[in-house]
Amino acid sequence: MIYAEQTTVSSERSRAEIETTLGRYGATSFAYMWQGLMAVILFEYNGKRIKFMLILPDRNSDQFRLTPERRTIRSADAQIKAYEQAVRQKWRALALVIKAKLEAVESGISVFEEEFMANIVLPNGQTAAENLLPQIDKAYRVGGMPKVMLLDGGK
Repeated sequence: MIYAEQTTVSSERSRAEIETTLGRYGATSFAYMWQGLMAVILFEYNGKRIKFMLILPDRNSDQFRLTPERRTIRSADAQIKAYEQAVRQKWRALALVIKAKLEAVESGISVFEEEFMANIVLPNGQTAAENLLPQIDKAYRVGGMPKVMLLDGGK
């Protein structure tokens, strides 16, 4: 079962909820944008810029074009409804993730930088995840730590 797969909450309402939640927990700025199949939520908290990239489904994929049971072509209206449902689900899930992370910080379960580490925007514009994941993959491939990941800077 996928979280919120039957939600009736609109994407717009979920985005507004994210913005409201961020404000309630102390974020100092908020931005939303989209391009193609990617939506982006940006916010600042304690001087850190955070970026969530939400990959949206491709409205032309067979997931929406065909029925799941018999793999027959859906009507145009049914395709639109299935696509819009999938988009609503993605936004509900993102709202849940952000709220849960902020509540974990607020409750003292974790600290902000650890909870949002992957989404912190670095000075080069990349998130920490975009910067570190290739290095982590390389470390596992070669069986050693790249110098940039060593705690002492490789000294």
